[in-house]
Parts: sequence; structure tokens; C-alpha cells
Amino acid sequence: MEHKPDGSPVRFYFDFSSPYAYLASQVIDGICARHGRPVDWRPILLGAIMQHTGSEPLMAQPLKGDYSMRDLARCARAQGAPLSFPDPCPFLSVVPARALYWLKDRDEAAARRLGQRLFLETFGHGRTITTPEAVRDIAGECGIDMTGFEDAIAGPDLKQRLREEVDVAVAAGVCGAPYFIVDDEPFWGADRIDHLDRWLESGGW
Repeated sequence: MEHKPDGSPVRFYFDFSSPYAYLASQVIDGICARHGRPVDWRPILLGAIMQHTGSEPLMAQPLKGDYSMRDLARCARAQGAPLSFPDPCPFLSVVPARALYWLKDRDEAAARRLGQRLFLETFGHGRTITTPEAVRDIAGECGIDMTGFEDAIAGPDLKQRLREEVDVAVAAGVCGAPYFIVDDEPFWGADRIDHLDRWLESGGW
């Protein structure tokens, strides 16, 4: 099937508590840049997605959880990415997700940089990112100004924004993380990034 790309951003849906999304976060911008495509970073909450899919966190599932830990370590080695799990894991990622949407409305490029750094700190170095203070500190290390974020984080606007983004993701068919949409073609999982790359290169099949 011939597919004609429209040049729109590649949508990247993720939960900051997903280690597979972490691995994807460290390479997706570079892959898409090779094809002249920007990436639209969209944090979601897997807990809300799982209410629709009826699933549970991967690492909590018998047999699959043990396998995933081995697979993650192997994938990280293959990618050359550091891997260190925070405690607890998985964790509630509401604060970093709201932070990214707050920043996206002000500086999208800075939001992408912060997203990459938050992932690297939590799964590369085992750092906690669940509080406004932690997010602010990491943003500061990146030279990103978060003035006003801590006042906004508990407000109704950001809460509603994240709820709406999750609803949009569900309506788009997002069933897990990482999840990518390329010109209306969905790819689920870090192990489908090679397919995504080929799709962008070839125009689809």
C-alpha cells in the first residue's frame, strides 16, 4: 500500500513511569529529524489508559514482569542507554506530565528538552521526578525557566488539560506507551521504532 506522508509532526504518546517509553524518548527525535519530521511530545497517564484496556502494569504481571526486567536491561545495553530504576516503580507521573503541558504552551522546544531530561534522570539515574520541586530542579539544570509552574500545578486548568489530553489519546486508539502516530498510522511499543523509521523512509507499505 503506497502511503504519502503529509509532513505533520510524529505524535509521541508516553507515560514518564514507563521504562520502555524512556528508551524511546532517547532516540525518537533523532530518528524523525533524519526524515525532516518534528516530534509532538504528549504525556499521558497509563493508569487511565488501562481502565479502557483492562490491563495492569507490565512489571506487576506474573512471568511477563520478570521477562520485561531482563528485556529492558538487554534493550538498554543494545541502545547504549543507562538504566537505573527509581523507587517506587511504576510511579504516579501526574506532576511531570502537567509540567510538560505547561511548558509546551510556552516553549515547545524547551518542553521536548525537558521531557528527554526527565526520562534520563528517572530511568538513567534512578532519580525521583514526582514532585514539583524535583521537576523544577531538573528544569533548572537544563537552563529552562519554570517560573509560575509551581503556582499552576495544582490549579484546575492544568488538571483539566491533562484529563483532556488523555481523552484525546484514548479516542486516537492509544493503548499503551510508547505509542506513535505517523500520518494516521499507529505504532505501539519501543520495539516498533524500527518499523516507524522504515515507514518514514519508504512512505509506508
